[in-house]
Amino acid sequence: MQNKGLIKFFAILFALVSIYQLSFTFVANGVKSEAKAFAGDNPDKELKYLDSIGKEKVLNLGFTDFTYNEVKNKQLNKGLDLEGGINVILQISIKDVLKGLANNSKNPVFNKSLADASANLEGNKTYLNKFFEAFEANSKGSVKLASPDIFANRSLQGEGGVDFQMSDAQVQKVIKRKVDESVESAFKVLRERIDKFGVTQPNIQKLGETGRILVELPGAKDVDRIKKLLGGKAQLEFWETFKIEEIGNFLVSANEALKKTEVKKTETKTVAKDSLNALLTDAKDSSDVKKGNNPLFDKMIVQGGGPVLGYFAPKDTAAINDYFKRPEIRVLLAADQHYAKFVWSKPTTIKDPKAKDIKSAADIEAVELYALKGNRDNNPAMSGGVVTDAKDTFDQMGKPAVSMQMNSQGAKVWEELTGRAFAQKSYIAIVLDDIVYSAPGVTSGPIAGGRSEITGSFDVAETKDLANVLNAGKLPASADIIQSTVVGPSLGQAAIDAGTISSVLGFLLVCVWMVFYYGKAGWYANLALLLNLLFLFGIMASFGFVLTLPGIAGIVLTLGTAVDANIIIYERAKEELREGKSLSEAVQASYGWHGAMRSIIDANVTHVLTGAILFIFGTGPIKGFALTLLIGIVTSLFTSIFIARIFIDRNIAGKGDLTFSTNITKNWFTNFHFDFIKIKKFTYIFSSIVVVVSLVSIFFVNGLDEGVDFVGGRTFQVKFEKPVDATAVSDELSAAFGTPVEAKILGDDDQLKITTKYKIKEDGVAIDEEVNQKLYASLQKYFPNTTYDKFINSFDGKKVGVLQASKVGASISEDIKTNSYWAVLGAMAVIFLYLMVSFRKWQYSLGAIAAVAHDVIFVLGVYSLCYKFMPFHMEMDQHFIAAILTVIGYSMNDTVIVFDRVREFIIGNRKGSFEDIVNASINTTLSRTLNTSLMMIIVLLTMFIFGGESIRGFIFAMLIGIIVGTYSSLFIATPVLVDTISSDEKHTIEDKHNKA
Repeated sequence: MQNKGLIKFFAILFALVSIYQLSFTFVANGVKSEAKAFAGDNPDKELKYLDSIGKEKVLNLGFTDFTYNEVKNKQLNKGLDLEGGINVILQISIKDVLKGLANNSKNPVFNKSLADASANLEGNKTYLNKFFEAFEANSKGSVKLASPDIFANRSLQGEGGVDFQMSDAQVQKVIKRKVDESVESAFKVLRERIDKFGVTQPNIQKLGETGRILVELPGAKDVDRIKKLLGGKAQLEFWETFKIEEIGNFLVSANEALKKTEVKKTETKTVAKDSLNALLTDAKDSSDVKKGNNPLFDKMIVQGGGPVLGYFAPKDTAAINDYFKRPEIRVLLAADQHYAKFVWSKPTTIKDPKAKDIKSAADIEAVELYALKGNRDNNPAMSGGVVTDAKDTFDQMGKPAVSMQMNSQGAKVWEELTGRAFAQKSYIAIVLDDIVYSAPGVTSGPIAGGRSEITGSFDVAETKDLANVLNAGKLPASADIIQSTVVGPSLGQAAIDAGTISSVLGFLLVCVWMVFYYGKAGWYANLALLLNLLFLFGIMASFGFVLTLPGIAGIVLTLGTAVDANIIIYERAKEELREGKSLSEAVQASYGWHGAMRSIIDANVTHVLTGAILFIFGTGPIKGFALTLLIGIVTSLFTSIFIARIFIDRNIAGKGDLTFSTNITKNWFTNFHFDFIKIKKFTYIFSSIVVVVSLVSIFFVNGLDEGVDFVGGRTFQVKFEKPVDATAVSDELSAAFGTPVEAKILGDDDQLKITTKYKIKEDGVAIDEEVNQKLYASLQKYFPNTTYDKFINSFDGKKVGVLQASKVGASISEDIKTNSYWAVLGAMAVIFLYLMVSFRKWQYSLGAIAAVAHDVIFVLGVYSLCYKFMPFHMEMDQHFIAAILTVIGYSMNDTVIVFDRVREFIIGNRKGSFEDIVNASINTTLSRTLNTSLMMIIVLLTMFIFGGESIRGFIFAMLIGIIVGTYSSLFIATPVLVDTISSDEKHTIEDKHNKA
């Protein structure tokens, strides 16, 4: 081997750099352990401890030292499935952006195109492109995007804007740029909010040009608080309000009108058309107010006063909103109330009015109903854009509040607004994202100077978040959470433990087998493997890559594939030794291009191609899996080819006693002459039956268990205090949600995976919170000692309740499904082209693709036939697609090795028929094929048993795929190659060889 000294230098340098980079991780973990021991089970105390030592020196290398904050930023990052925390993908509403750019145009073509774009959105199609297509279809040239009432308005005119003379194509370019600017603005606002939230190592990034933003908050635990922080638009507004006496007659009239549709005729009683107070009087003996007779007032917990129309249960707000949107109800409003806007307060607690003793009454949750004084354009009296500074503080009563300072223009409008409220004895509602935070009256005259205060039923964390979002600014459009994952820290630690056990055990099993089969050469491969792991982790730490649970699976798979190059080289060296060459000559030949190198390169290129496609189309943990796999391929090749060679050359220069086998294995697979081609009819029949049965099951019988990644939905991993009946829980939840809810045992029978599609097409923080509340209320009897916060939110040491939760919105699920199809088809197409170029004959590509298609259908068939009764989940999701692509890579790996030997024998002087040459190619590479497959099966079985419940289905798919992939390489790929090579070409090859 040339340049051996240079390779040693780089190997030592690379190892030292890897150790240096990983030292930060070891030190950071040590400091975290100390903080955890100091804080006990108090996460706030732990965070304060870590903050307090952030600038202290914790690592001294002699020539330089580092503070804890510096060490923390350089450590190997762990994904949320290992660290715990929250991961969300936010969709910036491009529809809102377009409305804003068009100044809320009333143009019917414009608004119909917005609606059509929403209704017809397809996987991997952006909303903006769908809008342009819809506008072109709806306008048919009659209306231009540059119309004055659409985009050629005052706000978009000027340099770089839209003028009346522009074509639609020119306007589209401007609008695309403006939309990109809005998304960038939203990105900056969200980053500023997150930076002030106090989470360590947050990650926020834009996802291409989709208008989507990924936010990862490791260690974050308060689910509802985080979602409010991210999803809140921060649209602060100041509205004048109607008083209860002004709007009361409308409420009475609305209640009467609703009886016609909401109350059954047999239950209807005469209700006196009196005042609101009369209807709400506690008259138990009067049939006028009998429960069930008053659709609106029956839902009112207690009457309000001043600007508060009444208190209602949060669960009833959707029904009441529906009432007030009905045209036949809106028409009952007085002329000066025609544009009234009905909104709710943030939830508060009140005493239960039904209790006999109000002093000892229990607290119940309620929301207040307000009627704001709207106008034709639905604009508030004053916008929150005038706020220049906001701080969390305390009011005169010592309760948490938020103080605000306005600019000069805002101060002037605020003085006029408060002056009018003082004169009219009215109220001003402070509204953030359509939620009333307070509605104070003005008792001391107009307020000058522009300083104001938001009070209400806040806690300290809420005021900090409110001040944070006000200072960061409002989002240019709503940001809907279309995908989210919440992982508790206890579940993350369990994943780390499972990953560590499976990795160590897999590593030991691979090492034992290599020594057993190859003797001293196996030790050299193991040393190279150990160095490979050091390099792999060093690279990940150096470049800030994130380690995930599927990433650990990728590392364990790397253990199996890392020795593949060594196996190919060693098997070739054994062949050369059997032909009578010396050890030095055998090693030289095996490391040559016509020895093992061509096979190694071809096999790994196909593997890299599938890994790259998986990285491009994957998201989240799957991207981490693909990245680990790709890094592992590169480091494995370096250590297998160069590092192991250094040890082998030292042996040759010394004892020279390498045989690449042991006394037990030296004759394994030698002189093996099985006729694989002869039995091709039987294997074709068997495989055809398997394919037909699989396709029938997939398309006509069982189908596939599509997970929420593909169809949208929410999943919750819930740990109960004791074993539960999954069927009973499913029935209870289905009744509560009013839609089917699936509950399956996950691992132990005290843990369930709960899946629901309830309101999955509706976005918003309020919907997410509603689902959480319903889940808690429905399961509360199983958790008698657990509050809502402890049930939903994460904390260290959590043992019962929601350990993990995820949501995939309908729009992103369509994208995931489309990406998955393209990933699989793309991988097959790319490999087909590569093999055709490499082998220069399409028959090789066809044989390989036939084997791969067979493997994919086989795995899909197994999942379709077995998912209903297997004790672990077998869902079609992103993890499954990752498994399928991995199977494609490994199936290609096996097939390419055989095809390379076929090509070598055809070029050489091997005698016999074409079928004899192909059979000899399979038989002479059988040891390598079975050895590599056995390595893979060993490590996959290790992961399957010890890797944890969450990735068991993912590992099972790969396990089945590797087994069937080995079969197809031997019994499908090569027979197809034989059958598609023309007779003339076969005769030409045979004549050449037999003459020689």
